[in-house]
Amino acid sequence: MAAPQSPIGSRRRLGAELRRLRGKAGLTLDEVADLMTCSTSKISRLETGKGIPKMPDIRELIRIYRVTSDTEQDMLLRLVRDGRQPGWWEPLTEGVHPERFVLDNPGRYAALENDAAVIHSFDVTLVFGLLQTADYARTVISTLLPHHSPEEIDRLVELRLKRQDALRRTSPPPLELVAVLDEAVLLRKVGGRAVWKAQLEYIIEMSELPTVSVRVFPFELGLLRAHYGHFVLLEIPDELGSDVVYIEGHAGETYLDAQSEVDRYKDVFADVLQYALPPHESRETIARYL
Repeated sequence: MAAPQSPIGSRRRLGAELRRLRGKAGLTLDEVADLMTCSTSKISRLETGKGIPKMPDIRELIRIYRVTSDTEQDMLLRLVRDGRQPGWWEPLTEGVHPERFVLDNPGRYAALENDAAVIHSFDVTLVFGLLQTADYARTVISTLLPHHSPEEIDRLVELRLKRQDALRRTSPPPLELVAVLDEAVLLRKVGGRAVWKAQLEYIIEMSELPTVSVRVFPFELGLLRAHYGHFVLLEIPDELGSDVVYIEGHAGETYLDAQSEVDRYKDVFADVLQYALPPHESRETIARYL
């Protein structure tokens, strides 16, 4: 089970239903756009969950797709209402201006993570956000966003820490995390000696949570495909949409949800898990650096 459903999750589920109904009706995107007297891109954005749904539009699509079941109509309209509700993260991201290549959309990743049941991450440079202390997170965020105000940085740090609540919640069941850290991460003293010491202690503490597994990939094992770059694989419950791969880089944030792309990253992560140290040996390795 995921956390209380986010508006992004509702939009993605609505989009999946609209794609199904369009296929059942035997219509193309262009044909639906003509019937709606709108652009094809608008229909496409609704089907991918990227557009904010409007009740009149969905009612018109219900008519075009000849959805006669009251139950199905109610479900679609409920998803529209849910898709327009603010997420818990929005007060923390409102007013934080995006920065090209670093912070494309401050709330989008948090929304997807909110819907996830399991997260797999591989990191070659920095500690994954769900395992960061406040001081470490502040150092990282302020370094990446040097033109943001201290108030904006504080809110983004708070957002990062708030995301960690999902690992300790009791209802619904906690988010599961499998985080693999390349050994290089353990050598990078981000924020100075005191900050880094506290960060290593925190990784060990978090790794003892029952649904958190931290694995270290040691130097001695050389190079894998995964070393091409940091990525996060979010497993989303079927009722909320498809799984997503999230990638950060100098070209900005990238979200991959095509099945072939997700399967490729699952295969890459399986490679990492095959060779990474088991959890108890990983804790011992982190403790040696500490």
